Amino acid sequence: MLLTTEEIAKSIFKERPAQSHKGNFGHALIIAGNSGKMGAAIIAAKACLRSGAGLVTTNIPQEEKNIIQIAVPESMVCFRETFLDFNSYDAFAIGPGIGITADNSLLLEEILKLNKPIVLDADALSILSQNPNLLNLCHENCILTPHEVEFDRLFGQHSTREDRIATARNWSKITKSTLVLKGHESIIVQDERISVNGSGNSGLAKGGSGDALTGIITALLCNDYDPYHAAMLGAYLHGLTAELTISSQSVESMLISDVIDNLGEAFKQIYS
Repeated sequence: MLLTTEEIAKSIFKERPAQSHKGNFGHALIIAGNSGKMGAAIIAAKACLRSGAGLVTTNIPQEEKNIIQIAVPESMVCFRETFLDFNSYDAFAIGPGIGITADNSLLLEEILKLNKPIVLDADALSILSQNPNLLNLCHENCILTPHEVEFDRLFGQHSTREDRIATARNWSKITKSTLVLKGHESIIVQDERISVNGSGNSGLAKGGSGDALTGIITALLCNDYDPYHAAMLGAYLHGLTAELTISSQSVESMLISDVIDNLGEAFKQIYS
């Protein structure tokens, strides 16, 4: 099992060319948020923008449009009630705060069938756990980011981390999907490749942390990282930024908004 250290992160990282424009860095569609859970959409979109996506569009219920446009003016907005042309996007994230509904299940199925890079988190994982046929649609461009409870909903009860890793490995061999088993030391599994993240602290053990990780990984997918390396580097940056945030906050007081604001310092550290 490979430990993702700063040295490994630097070897994965791709520097941003000086001669470039926003079109060189992909267009992400973040499908997140619903009534009472718009914070998830804001966090995921901000993290995606802070992590280098050229363009971000956030897909939300139309009645919530003012919240996202005020909180994240850099993001474009489209509405869940209207037709979406998925051909405009290079990478997708779906799940944070969307709710578990029949309409969202159909939306998830449609996106999975595109075979494009996608991060599945939160409510998208719950939808998969209730619809085995959708779980079978996962492919080599999928990244699933379950914590322990979500993992067990997907694959059955497990008593140890080692058992979850074994199940993740077997399922990934079949689908070629990448799994991020979130926890104190997140484990990234893709077929024969397994790594453990070597950064982070307990300040990340708060609501919104997973939404930020989803945004970070989605931005890396927009920048043409393969799913396994996007997951590895995303998890490392997420944890490293939390470590850097300790200079101004404690693990008790740290908010995920503080972490997102400090992502630039983490990027500087891995390309210095």
